Amino acid sequence: MEEEGEGSGKRVICSILAIDHTDMYYRVCSVCERTLPNPTFLCHSSSSKRLFRILMSVATDTEVLTVICFDRVARLLFGCSADDYFHFAKLHPFSGDSLNQILQGEIFAITLSKPMNANAQHLRVASALPLSSSFQPAIQILRQSYGSSHPLTKH
Repeated sequence: MEEEGEGSGKRVICSILAIDHTDMYYRVCSVCERTLPNPTFLCHSSSSKRLFRILMSVATDTEVLTVICFDRVARLLFGCSADDYFHFAKLHPFSGDSLNQILQGEIFAITLSKPMNANAQHLRVASALPLSSSFQPAIQILRQSYGSSHPLTKH
C-alpha cells in the first residue's frame, strides 16, 4: 500500500471482490444521528433512519483486504440512501445477490484509514473514487434490471 501522509491514511487501487449484503445498515436518531442500540429505542425524536455500514472484500495488486465502508462512501457506490436501498431490497429480495454481481470487479482508488473505534477489526474506507468512466451507482443498474421506478429510490 502506498502511504499518503501522516494521519491521512493509505491510498490504494483496488477491485471489489464481494459485499456482505446480509447486514448493511444501522439505525440512528434522525435528529442527532446517535446510533440507536435497538429499533424501539428513541433519542431526540420519534423517528430514526438507516445509515450504511458495508463490509466488503477488496483486492489490491498485492493482497486481499476486508474493509468497512460507512454511509458517506457507500452512498457513492449505491447512489442512494440506506433507507432508499432498504425499501428497494424489500420489494426485490434478490437485489443483494445482484448488487454483488454489479459491483464485483469495479476498480476504485480508495483511501483506507485506521478504525476510529479501538475495538474495530477492519480498516475503514475513508474515500473512494471510481476509476471506470462507465461506472454507474448500483441503484441505477438495479432499477434498470428490475424495471422499478419505486418512488423511494428516485432522486
